[in-house]
Amino acid sequence: MQKLTRNDLYSLEQYAEKRAEFRAQIMAHKKNRRVPIGNHATLYFEDHLTMQYQIQEMLRIERIFEPAGIEEELAAYNPLIPDGDNWKATFMIEYGDVAERQAALAKLVEIENKVWIQIADTDRIWAIADEDLDRTSSDKTSAVHFLRFQLNAEQIAAVKANAEIGMGIDHINYKFENKPVAENIREALVAEIL
Repeated sequence: MQKLTRNDLYSLEQYAEKRAEFRAQIMAHKKNRRVPIGNHATLYFEDHLTMQYQIQEMLRIERIFEPAGIEEELAAYNPLIPDGDNWKATFMIEYGDVAERQAALAKLVEIENKVWIQIADTDRIWAIADEDLDRTSSDKTSAVHFLRFQLNAEQIAAVKANAEIGMGIDHINYKFENKPVAENIREALVAEIL
């Protein structure tokens, strides 16, 4: 997949004019990229468009307009764009109550390494977590992780043949399967594979 460059981004002034329309487009796009796994975990599959939005929002919030600052944001977010033979996702552990979330994070150490995707009856694809930065300590995990799911040739062929896709978590304190995922999710993920 093509990575973002400065030419793909709006200036702060252009983005201010287009933000409402662009935001509506992104929210509709993200509906086909969100996969809940149980009541407290969600995968948000990223792509070129979701990362453009993330960068635009960061530039807006931080009022970044200098070329060096823009390049820093591109360098931070471009690695989250899939490469054509993998899927990349933001994995979030979500609890509304702060105390409940803190207690859960202490029980879910290493959960980011227990997230999987399965295409038809091929082997499970285990997440490769946090390649940019370790987000887990010995006593708790983070509420946000960045995951990559690397597909092999057999899995790519199955995806292209419209095989069902399932996802889940196999952690001692959090087990859940979402099999198969909804058709709109499957279609969005298939479109990412070259």
